[in-house]
Amino acid sequence: MDITINASFLPHTDAEASVAFYRDILGFEVRKDVGYEQMRWVTVGPVGQPDTAIVLTPPAVDPGISDAERATILELMAKGSYGGVVLATSDVDAAYAEIEARGADVVQEPIDQPYGIRDCAFRDPAGNMVRLQQSA
Repeated sequence: MDITINASFLPHTDAEASVAFYRDILGFEVRKDVGYEQMRWVTVGPVGQPDTAIVLTPPAVDPGISDAERATILELMAKGSYGGVVLATSDVDAAYAEIEARGADVVQEPIDQPYGIRDCAFRDPAGNMVRLQQSA
């Protein structure tokens, strides 16, 4: 069986701010930008990896979600505890320095974790946790 991860979804509360973060701070390319009424879905991904993407999507647009559920999702997003992604790089310290210099919201500087990896963390404009770990 040959299964790969093609796309993951993260919510955004401001499409322009999210595009600026993923494009200008992380260096991803914008692949698709689709709008419908006041909503916008933007697909971004690492340059040179066309088969891997993140779709930035409006939060809680499912018509089956109640107003209370929608409010809870927005509260969780604001706290940074709703969505997240783990990325990898060959030099986490160098990447951290570059990302911090570009103005990212730093959550954690690079550290050696007790479970064997070195990583750092940032928050995107919607509050999603973006962890960056040292690749093997």
